[in-house]
Amino acid sequence: MEILILPSPSHAERLAARLVADRLRAKPDLVLGCATGRTMEGIYAELARMHAGDGLSFARARTFNLDEYVGLAPSDPRSYHHYMREHLFSRVDIDPANTRLPNGAADDLPAEAFAYEASIAAAGGIDLQLLGLGSTGHIGFNEPLSSLMSRTREKALAPATREQNAPMFGGDPAAVPARALTMGVGTILEAREVVMVVTGAHKAEILATATEGPITAMVSATALQLHPRCHVLVDEDAAARLQGREYYQWMFENEPEWEAYRS
Repeated sequence: MEILILPSPSHAERLAARLVADRLRAKPDLVLGCATGRTMEGIYAELARMHAGDGLSFARARTFNLDEYVGLAPSDPRSYHHYMREHLFSRVDIDPANTRLPNGAADDLPAEAFAYEASIAAAGGIDLQLLGLGSTGHIGFNEPLSSLMSRTREKALAPATREQNAPMFGGDPAAVPARALTMGVGTILEAREVVMVVTGAHKAEILATATEGPITAMVSATALQLHPRCHVLVDEDAAARLQGREYYQWMFENEPEWEAYRS
């Protein structure tokens, strides 16, 4: 795991987008794992700008999303299907047939989860997985006590998660679906590269727990400490509680791998 501290949320979002763009240019048929939420909106906006202004093409790319609410149809404006169409898919040249999200409205959710895992495997696995960090330290909807070897499955959402996501449902946590289909922690760890973006002072404590605390199923993001190529991009506010902050800053400023990204 590498932690890169950037001056602001927009700097972290732009760096994440540059990493996606560079991987996509190097491998046009990139398999991209997509996330949703406020953190991702700036990343997708920058990727759309690169497509329009710099010729970045998604024509051969394939995507798999982390999760979807149970009970919401893909056409529902509160669904992650709708979110992805609005923030990325409709703004770039990706083939809709190459985009995949779990179907939370499926009649047989276990079968849908099994088929989703099979689709990822058939695509050759995920090359680059984007992640945010939930308020309980979850990645995807892998709530506390999710097995670190878990696969795509149905999961009950914690009250804190429903409260965090309430703005998409009129501000009422009770209106947020109580369950979701989500990639498992084990599924996420099989991605060849992971980029997690965390911004804001409200994430400082959980970021420190996730990256510097003990590995535990109570905080699913701690499993990323085991990943051989995980980059955690954070802003100054989110980095406030990190014990290794000075080292992380030195590393970003001095490691040759990041030279091209420091401007």
